[in-house]
Amino acid sequence: MAMLGKRRPRRERSGVSGLQGRQPHSPPYSSVRGGAPSSEGEAQGLKIERLAHDGRGVTHHADGKTLFVDGALPGERVEVAVHLTRKRFDEAHVREVLEASPERVKPPCDYYQRCGGCDLQHLSVPAQRRHKQAVLVDLLSRQGVEFAGEPELLAGASQGYRRRARLGVKLDAEGRLHLGFRARHSHRLVDIAHCTILMPELDALLAPLHRQLMALQAPRQVGHLELLASDQGCTLVIRQLKEHAVDREAWRTFAREHGIHLGWLAGRDTPALEWLTPPPRLSYRVPGVQQDLELGIAPSDFLQANEEVNRQMVATALGWLDDLAGSVVLDLFAGVGNFSLPLASAGARVVAVEGSPSMVERLGANARANACANGGELQLSARQANLASQGTVAALLKEIGPEVVVLDPPREGAEGAAWALAAAPVPRVLYVACDPATLARDAAHLVRGGYRVTRIAVADMFVHTSHLESMLLFEHSGMEERRQGALADG
Repeated sequence: MAMLGKRRPRRERSGVSGLQGRQPHSPPYSSVRGGAPSSEGEAQGLKIERLAHDGRGVTHHADGKTLFVDGALPGERVEVAVHLTRKRFDEAHVREVLEASPERVKPPCDYYQRCGGCDLQHLSVPAQRRHKQAVLVDLLSRQGVEFAGEPELLAGASQGYRRRARLGVKLDAEGRLHLGFRARHSHRLVDIAHCTILMPELDALLAPLHRQLMALQAPRQVGHLELLASDQGCTLVIRQLKEHAVDREAWRTFAREHGIHLGWLAGRDTPALEWLTPPPRLSYRVPGVQQDLELGIAPSDFLQANEEVNRQMVATALGWLDDLAGSVVLDLFAGVGNFSLPLASAGARVVAVEGSPSMVERLGANARANACANGGELQLSARQANLASQGTVAALLKEIGPEVVVLDPPREGAEGAAWALAAAPVPRVLYVACDPATLARDAAHLVRGGYRVTRIAVADMFVHTSHLESMLLFEHSGMEERRQGALADG
């Protein structure tokens, strides 16, 4: 999951493969307007041909060299400034739009040109979503994974949707305090007073937080702030680099005044979370078959940032896997039970496996709590295991013999699990992915192992960004026929 304000892992840009490194010396910004008009009235500038996977415009220099342009849209003519030169392509940004695309819109955020949290606000929301659907199909087809039809779209509100964020804090050399997110491609902090994509209750805290930080005795000792909106209201966790008793009390007063839960992570090496307000039982809800299920979480747990779209994803999983009664489901990378518990509510016997011991503990507690609320009918066991290991997944498949496997891995994907599932097929695999490139790689392993894609969806979890979530349902023809025969015999 993308974390707003967190530095993203460095990786090569989408749209060009096999490219490594910069030239030793990048030239200063240079303006590119394109050739002179060949006849009166012909527009100057470079014409943008298409969007790359990461949302940048793609065009070419006169010599054929590829140029990626931040902020440009297909069909536009633009004047650009080149800010980075590489061997096989250049990177640039728009200096002036000479002919605008009909899909270009005014960005809703005042900080859009500076803040690195969003990168597609200049593109209309429907066009953003069509682009994401096309990106997923293209990446899959490049790996030889074909699907007839268009991906389903799971989408919600385009503003006020994000329920967690990390805010950077910095006091500069002149003593000015900055609170906000990182600039694009930079460690520099962009000061913000409001954020259009944060949930309103979190957005409302930004200005008071800035004033609070300014009033502290030791603001340099604040590393960052974590904001979280749950069913229990707003939670603020302060990453305090060094203990400070006076500022601790000031934060306690702030929490009382604003009616929020307050956590305190002090120390540089091994900080432990301490609650400065009464410890809350934080939770969120997901749909079950008969009623919503409540999942307890800790502030550090993985949590999908968009509640509305997450509910749609869970409902989609239940719809695609609609005959689960009595089936054995193996849920890998299960977290605190986001998919495990809803699948168990459909009558499946679920073995949920997660790498984090603390999340396994909460997963088990969530299963017990929801079993009580549902009359003791949930069949779910929680385990801890290293799921990056192909051998571990192979052993789980052999021991449990599942009819359905659910994969919901981090950005690195689940290549080891895909290899194991190709070697030991199961009737159905539901893959929930936060990185389409690693999904396409893993999907190719499954297809070569005899699976076919039967359902596909794009989840617009992060509106106004090029990031996309997706869901694919794979079926193994031979295993599915065997399963249907067993059901008929039973």
